[in-house]
Amino acid sequence: MGLLSRKATCNTHGQDSSYFLGWQEYEKNPYNEVNNPNGIIQMGLAENQLCLDLLEPWLMKNPDALGLKRDGISIFKELALFQDYNGFPAFKRALVDFMGEIRGNKVSFDPNHVVLTAGATSANETLMFCLADQGDAFLLPTPYYPGFDRDLRWRTGVEIVPIHCTSSNGFKVTLPAIEQAYRQAQKRKLRVKGVLITNPSNPLGTTMARDELDLLINFIEDRQIHLISDEIYSGTVLTSPSFVSVMEVLKDRNLDQTQVWERVHIVYSLSKDLGLPGFRVGAIYSNDPVVVSAATKMSSFGLVSSQTQYLLSAMLLDKKFTKEYMSENHKRLQKQQKDLVSGLEKAGIRCLDSNAGLFCWVDMRHLLKSNTFEAEMELWQKIVYHVKINISPGSSCHCIEPGWFRVCFANMSESTLKLAIQRLKSFVSSIGMKSQSHQELKSLRRKARNNWIFRLSLQSFYDREQDTTTKVSFSYRPHFMSLSNIAATLDAAA
Repeated sequence: MGLLSRKATCNTHGQDSSYFLGWQEYEKNPYNEVNNPNGIIQMGLAENQLCLDLLEPWLMKNPDALGLKRDGISIFKELALFQDYNGFPAFKRALVDFMGEIRGNKVSFDPNHVVLTAGATSANETLMFCLADQGDAFLLPTPYYPGFDRDLRWRTGVEIVPIHCTSSNGFKVTLPAIEQAYRQAQKRKLRVKGVLITNPSNPLGTTMARDELDLLINFIEDRQIHLISDEIYSGTVLTSPSFVSVMEVLKDRNLDQTQVWERVHIVYSLSKDLGLPGFRVGAIYSNDPVVVSAATKMSSFGLVSSQTQYLLSAMLLDKKFTKEYMSENHKRLQKQQKDLVSGLEKAGIRCLDSNAGLFCWVDMRHLLKSNTFEAEMELWQKIVYHVKINISPGSSCHCIEPGWFRVCFANMSESTLKLAIQRLKSFVSSIGMKSQSHQELKSLRRKARNNWIFRLSLQSFYDREQDTTTKVSFSYRPHFMSLSNIAATLDAAA
């Protein structure tokens, strides 16, 4: 162990979280409709696999993009040779145009302010390196994506201080909650460098209201700190209210010529909106030239490959295709979400009202044996090992209320989703039957106890009459004197 670094041997990666442990159990026994129909169904993975059939035909119709050609002429050598870490200008222009389109063109983006990264994971970590030093802190509203414990903290040494949100207002961010988190950081002698949000929220599946964004902007302006808005689900808003980017709020408030303009940064990715997580395409957007410069230098540790940039620039520039794709993608996601919510409701399980993302925030508090995180973990283990479904416990998302779970719906077929819902319904029914049987048993015990006490009372009365005749003191008959204690003991046992 002494030959290795502390980073290599430390346990701060978060791999022991139930979020990752559920994945490990799934990988040991993955469900397959034909080869393993009794395996674990993966509902802990926020991937969009519903529209891959739309992407493949586009590739077939555009052989130059896939074959690394331009106007039928090979550009393999050009793409195969070293590219600097600034990225292809054509791809960056196509990316910012796409970002503007999915935001209703209410805000535009400058390609010179974009830094390409190998996915949103790399983008968030790079921003931590740019904005904070080891031991500094960022405030994050809970519940938050479990991977942030790894992405933001593991290599950077940055601390996460939770902004505790509750179900009483739909887990919305409030000023008292932010201020409490800030005070908590101060008590821990941590320097707060900023706030990080996901909008739309992972795991809630909700978009932030404009008043929440105003509140956050006011707070970072007052405290002179940063705001990172992770907007990787911005093109996956399914129903109203519509998505409002933090950049739109800044523009509407005429803050584009102020210092706060340079302290707000956006993270984006094509992993969710286009369903291409394996392509590892992420981006940082910042109006601070120093941040852009530093992040660009750091991006050399996680570049997007030349052939990926070339292929996707051609795809994003096909406006007709991207418009049709996003429209169909929304329809399929809406249906899958609706099927999950309605199916769970029939099983007696409700979801938080949501309008975005690839998951639902599911309320299973009524299925807990007690209002504790121990009971939540017990329920989760039953669902993983017995029901054979992997979902993410709320505790892995740092939710302060036991019994909430993130359940993903877009990484499976319609038939697999139906099977998962059926498994959950059967499980809930079995719990109901056990509860009913337990109540019936308690009732039978109570009746038996009452009958037994009645018979014992009669016997005691008879014994007392006999004692009166023989003049023996009744106080020496302990079974009569302890009847109340016996009844209380039976009540507790029932």
